[in-house]
Amino acid sequence: MGAFDRRTFLKVAGGIGATSLTALAGCSGGGETDGTTTDGDDGSGDDVTNVGMVYATGGLGDGSFNDQAQSGIMDAAEDFNVEYNESQPENTSDFSSHQEQFAQSTDPNYDLVASIGYLQADSLADTAANYPDQQFMIVDETVDADNVASYVFREHEGSYLVGQLAGLLTTREFSAGGGETKPDEKVVGFVGGVEGGLIGKFEAGFAAGVKSIDSEIEVKSGYAGSFTDPSTGTEIADDMYSGGADIVYHAAGNTGTGVFESAQSNGRFAIGVDRDQSITKDGYADVILASMVKRVDTAVYTAVESVVNDAFESGTNTLGLDDDGVATVYGDQIGSEIPQEIKDQVSSSRDEIMAGDIEVPTDPENV
Repeated sequence: MGAFDRRTFLKVAGGIGATSLTALAGCSGGGETDGTTTDGDDGSGDDVTNVGMVYATGGLGDGSFNDQAQSGIMDAAEDFNVEYNESQPENTSDFSSHQEQFAQSTDPNYDLVASIGYLQADSLADTAANYPDQQFMIVDETVDADNVASYVFREHEGSYLVGQLAGLLTTREFSAGGGETKPDEKVVGFVGGVEGGLIGKFEAGFAAGVKSIDSEIEVKSGYAGSFTDPSTGTEIADDMYSGGADIVYHAAGNTGTGVFESAQSNGRFAIGVDRDQSITKDGYADVILASMVKRVDTAVYTAVESVVNDAFESGTNTLGLDDDGVATVYGDQIGSEIPQEIKDQVSSSRDEIMAGDIEVPTDPENV
């Protein structure tokens, strides 16, 4: 099981029950398991902290959002006496039952239930109200409840920086790895998963960053309507590349894998999201210029740490550039070929955003 070899396995009992084992099985993305659990120490003792992870649809192995969240709980398990169980709902309609299974459990009694992804917000609002003594955390949305800690990000800030990168490269001749630009076209693209306020922040920041370089650069935008549909991601990106785009940025979960496939087949470039996708999707490293890393792992780790230290607090926590909550990471294979003067300009803009000298829009309509 690769990175999962160090786990120990515990029976899922109590409120989750035998009938729910299927929902909690196969969390490693391969093989069948009974609800996988790991711990940083020996797993014994009364001071163990139990965490239930409810991932976003698409599950583990996306090389992006869910995997980043998992790295946070894995780090916490190494640093603290933490045991965790993972659940991968297939549909948004399953969120409530998965949240409730952890909240109802008495063996173990979960100290924290982590809901990964904004689509869980409505379900969690009801679940939190029904289980007022259970501590919850959610990523990417705010749930106003005394027992929920919410973690949101300033995705538009990091997206602005990769937008500048795209704008600076599309206006010049540049080739590296398996891609090259088309400076005579001056067109870039953005592919989103599900259209809405959250992904709109990625689009708005990206478009604003591009336009800060040259207002005449065209920014094509398209939504797949799903975070788990690589084929649609490929179709949208193919249309963009055939329409003159040479760089496409995605905020689309596993749908973005299709964007990478399209970039590779068209000999153009792409920009990843959430994790360094030139590493997590290394088969496409020859076309991934950079990734807008979103530290979902930090959110998960911080929430777990607060529970371990008996310092859990409800409310909203916002992570941006100044908190290292978002960042631009250049591609592992071709990032070194990006001219230093471009990197310097992007770095300068980062400083200006943190200083308040650049205000990045959060709505595409305001770009």
